[in-house]
Amino acid sequence: MRSKYTLISHQLCPYVQRAAITLTEKGLDFDRVDIDLANKPDWFLQVSPLGKTPVLLVDGQVIFESAVICEYLDETTPHRLHPQAALERAQHRAWIEFASATLNSIGGFYNAPDKQALNTKVTELKTKFAQLEKHPGDGPYFSGENFSLVDAAFAPVFRYFEVFEQIADFGFFTDLPQIRAWRQALQARVSVQTAVSEDYPALLSAFLRARHSALSALMQ
Repeated sequence: MRSKYTLISHQLCPYVQRAAITLTEKGLDFDRVDIDLANKPDWFLQVSPLGKTPVLLVDGQVIFESAVICEYLDETTPHRLHPQAALERAQHRAWIEFASATLNSIGGFYNAPDKQALNTKVTELKTKFAQLEKHPGDGPYFSGENFSLVDAAFAPVFRYFEVFEQIADFGFFTDLPQIRAWRQALQARVSVQTAVSEDYPALLSAFLRARHSALSALMQ
């Protein structure tokens, strides 16, 4: 009997996208319940010890933290998204952590209080992407023809820039042809497209405008 999966999510959370992408790539049916993190319902606080999304319910049993959710799904269902070789699998896990660090830098970017801080975060992100560009690979995905959990981790990273690039030309991906091609391949993936709602760009834009940051000032 197949397990019943329920993904508790927030519409703008990139870590939720990781879990949703993984569920879709694994061909698993799942229900999705969106919550308001600014007004967390009591039932959510009972199932989420950290008070964060995503949370995955598997036949009513709770799993939290996106990396743990994705690893569990990969270990327990067919069509593995992690490499079989232990060393390569460890390397992929390290790059997933790199994706998380990049999300932290993105948060610093859209929360930067002034132009100087914004420019510092632009440089920080450019440095990260230059490091990522050095990763050897023939594409279209992180490690070649096969979609992996690293791809699931970076797709939400790159999605931010679809909105950022509408605000100003920061040149994040100048002279980074591999990353530009990777972005395009991920954008075309059904699992990536369906990981967010159709109004995601508008929701993200509204979120950014409300930050009262240097970036939001550019949007006025």
